Amino acid sequence: MNLLVRLARFVKIEHSVFALPFAYMGMLWHAQPWPGWRVFGLLTLAMVMVRAFAMGINRIVDRHIDAQNPRTQNRELVTGALSLPQAAGFVAGCAVLFVGACAGLNRLCLALAPCALAWSAFYSFTKRFTSACHVVLGSVLGLAPIAGWIAVAPEWHPAPVILGVAVALWVAGFDILYACQDEDFDRQMGLHSIPADFGIPAALLVARLLHAVAAVLFALAGWAAGAGWIYAACVAVVGGVLWAEHRVVTPQDLSRVNLAFFTMNGCVAIALAAGAVVDLLW
Repeated sequence: MNLLVRLARFVKIEHSVFALPFAYMGMLWHAQPWPGWRVFGLLTLAMVMVRAFAMGINRIVDRHIDAQNPRTQNRELVTGALSLPQAAGFVAGCAVLFVGACAGLNRLCLALAPCALAWSAFYSFTKRFTSACHVVLGSVLGLAPIAGWIAVAPEWHPAPVILGVAVALWVAGFDILYACQDEDFDRQMGLHSIPADFGIPAALLVARLLHAVAAVLFALAGWAAGAGWIYAACVAVVGGVLWAEHRVVTPQDLSRVNLAFFTMNGCVAIALAAGAVVDLLW
């Protein structure tokens, strides 16, 4: 298999759909509506690289745990599809490209780049000592709209911050759903998560509450950014998708967790970004 394909699978490049649309929303809300191809290209490179860096660190740090979990035994560092030096070199390259992209944007982005790398790497260690690991992961992706905003110009505004909090709660909610698959394994290994520490029924309740608050904040962020009725309509659709997500995953049936995790939440990110774009252009 081609090395680039293996590396793309290693970091699940398709999961960029969870953060990239929100970075674009922050960018477009600030630029009203277009900042130019340079900012767009550098922001895209920065977001893809920092997400790949974070996922790569996670895979490297967790490789021994992944080897013992039947659900993750096909991951590249476990099967030998990638060697540890290859993975480490790729992660280092992503970090360099991320810093370079930030340097090309503005001084504030460059100054914050090491902090972003450190925080995104920190997540991988949190399940070893706290069930709040889901919130930490959410906070990493919650930086996306703020990054998009300051990529245009280093200025303060509440809209990307509110959107960032919404994204953090949304991600934490669906990560809790995803972690339900590993409830028994995590408990046996002494790892922490909401499902492992409090049980699946409580975990699903927490996820529902997080998503309910996130839906409200998605709407509030649009109001703060001056978005109109088209964006508001998309938020309503997203609220329906989140409601449906919690209908397909129950304590008695976790078979559709992957549907809820990737497909439905990917639709949430794309729908909100599309709503923001159309609203700006209308």
